[in-house]
Amino acid sequence: MIGPLLRAGLEVLPDGVPRSAIPHVLGYERERVFGFRLIEYDDPRLVERLNEAWYDLATSSGLIDGNREFLLMLPRGTRTAEEDRRRRTMHVWHRVRLREEWDVMGAGAASFLGIRAGRPGFAMLALDNSVWLLADTYETGAAVYAVRDPAGSPGVLRALKWESEWLVGKDEDREFRREVDAWLESRSQR
Repeated sequence: MIGPLLRAGLEVLPDGVPRSAIPHVLGYERERVFGFRLIEYDDPRLVERLNEAWYDLATSSGLIDGNREFLLMLPRGTRTAEEDRRRRTMHVWHRVRLREEWDVMGAGAASFLGIRAGRPGFAMLALDNSVWLLADTYETGAAVYAVRDPAGSPGVLRALKWESEWLVGKDEDREFRREVDAWLESRSQR
């Protein structure tokens, strides 16, 4: 996992994930989405324009902190995003630092961050939980967009509670359930 991420310009920082990091689930409200940029697949500068859109949104949204660090969601283990989608396994946050030279939508999407260059599929989180930044592939193009304050979203909270209840007694992903339960518990203690 380390080598492909380094080629994408992301340095993994071991044991650096804050305990307050919200587990990633779908369920956020549409009005929380901002900065949506779709680049058509037939654009001759697809990867370059996707990288530009990602960086512009990552910096303007506050995803990247002063040390160029943020959280990146990766499959548990060392599968690619395509293999992970087939297996329907849960993911885990990793703290990363953006290096000076990077290619998130090219080299990154060709490994763990997508299906292939220009076909991304990933989630990122600001260290303070203020924004999720997401990239995905669609029928006509690939897009990058941000979600404001996912930890304050009623829809995300409902989805986390549902995940916790649905995973009871299942072998799906006990570690993810523990993460969800711990996060929900910490929220109720505030």
